[in-house]
Amino acid sequence: MFKRGWLRLTCIALTLALMAPTAALAAEERTGGAGESAPQVDLAPNASSAVLMDADTGTVMYEKNKDQKLPPASITKIMTMLLIMEALDQGQIKLDEKVRTSEYAASMGGSQIFLEPGEEMTVEEMLKGIALASGNDASVALAEKIAGSEEAFVAKMNAKAKQLGMQNTHFVNVNGLPADNHYTSAYDIAIMSRELLKHPDITKYTGLYQDYLRKDTEKPFWLVNTNKLVRFYPGADGLKTGYTSEAKFCLSATAKRDNLRVIAVVLGEPNTKTRNAEVTRMFDYAFSQYSSQPIFKTGDVIGKVRIEKGEVPELQIVAKHPYSVLLKKGDAGEDIRSELQLDSNLKAPIAAGQPLGKLIVYKGDKVVSEFPIESPQAVGKAGWWMLLKRTTLKLFMAD
Repeated sequence: MFKRGWLRLTCIALTLALMAPTAALAAEERTGGAGESAPQVDLAPNASSAVLMDADTGTVMYEKNKDQKLPPASITKIMTMLLIMEALDQGQIKLDEKVRTSEYAASMGGSQIFLEPGEEMTVEEMLKGIALASGNDASVALAEKIAGSEEAFVAKMNAKAKQLGMQNTHFVNVNGLPADNHYTSAYDIAIMSRELLKHPDITKYTGLYQDYLRKDTEKPFWLVNTNKLVRFYPGADGLKTGYTSEAKFCLSATAKRDNLRVIAVVLGEPNTKTRNAEVTRMFDYAFSQYSSQPIFKTGDVIGKVRIEKGEVPELQIVAKHPYSVLLKKGDAGEDIRSELQLDSNLKAPIAAGQPLGKLIVYKGDKVVSEFPIESPQAVGKAGWWMLLKRTTLKLFMAD
């Protein structure tokens, strides 16, 4: 009798032990929903820090030591590329414009496209050299072209970081070569990666697996993307790798499937194989657990805003990039709605990029996302004659 009872207790204990991992896994799957805390499972156990972010909303799906200040190595070049793309948008430089290489730019060590002093390449060629081959020399050459010197360009980098709310970042150079007081965090890297992706043309370069520079010369240079995920992970199209002995192996990667684009950042990985495996795991988690419901596509009209005493009486607000809401898979999206909330008494003059209000996204009665709305153009103050004509026209229309 005693033996039979002991055997029954042993069987029960074994059954409970076998069920425990399954129950724990189920508990992990229930966490980490949109707007909830990160999953209990460590998606990047070998990384010093990591962040998984939805590119459209900025929602963090997973994080590990996200604010820890660490050396970023060549991931620095995400900010460099961001300022290059802004300079292109503003017409300060053009893709086919020639850039002359200074002796200082040519002297950069580490990853390079082997520019020689006095050598000229187009902005687009140098941008490819940065995006694919992580060219330290090309980074400095373009920085000098845009700002006059590397120091002046670094000042712009730090100013942009402050503007974006990157609270744990300080840049000393444009390429990430080891330097004192040069640091950032996984979360700040995700922020600047998200901002770079607002320039959709960047993935034409960061998503390439290979290309050539000096193709029709005696010294052609074969470019192979340092981010191998763009070839081996479906939907991956950027962004930037990094390595120094101090920083170890780092990566800020992005991938898109259907309407969902995600950013995965890992810092301090022990080797490239582990780095790529853990970013792949982060991507797999995001695409298996989440979906993105579009609200506005690029180019859609969001609404109109009246500008008091402006040269134009109202501005049309057009989506410069996609707006969407992040949902856990299986969540109903029928009760998603948006509301354009504009600042009161907007008066001319209005500067291009000036905040005008925000787009608020609701799920039922709950706010799930907020997007800043900025003026698409500058609006000067109308003269007295134009204001008089408008007033007269209103009087006639009232009659």
